[in-house]
Amino acid sequence: MQAVSPLVNELQLGSRLNSAVESNRRGEFALLLSLLSADARDMAQFHTPEFKQEDLRTKFELGASQPLIKRLSTDSPVTNNSTAFQNGGVTAFRLNNAMDEEALVIRGNEQLDMEEVLANCDNHTRNRYQNIAIDQSVKSTHFVDQLVMQRKMSELIAQA
Repeated sequence: MQAVSPLVNELQLGSRLNSAVESNRRGEFALLLSLLSADARDMAQFHTPEFKQEDLRTKFELGASQPLIKRLSTDSPVTNNSTAFQNGGVTAFRLNNAMDEEALVIRGNEQLDMEEVLANCDNHTRNRYQNIAIDQSVKSTHFVDQLVMQRKMSELIAQA
């Protein structure tokens, strides 16, 4: 059996949640709660017409929202407040973060799954994946030079 639409908030349950509490059916109550969304933005109070018309940022006099994701390759001014934390501690970090908020997640070029895979690979595999060419020129020595080096090596071995 598959539900027509997934449960998101308590308004979709109607009075089933209340009747489960009144009838002391703990299993049904726990099941119904586990089916609801854990995200606070999905609660019924945030989907009313009055709420959608109201701008909470202006009502509570909040600034611009914090960026969620910054990419190191495309976003040039990536904010990093780690030096403030290292030099001045938690209070200096909070002050810098209040003045110039850094993104919650700072990512590289790849998706998170691919970054985890590449982190477990050696440098040669990473460079091959990123198409970074490495000069692999082999210096060949002349045959006479090799003979001279072998004679010197044999003399050193004989002295030891």
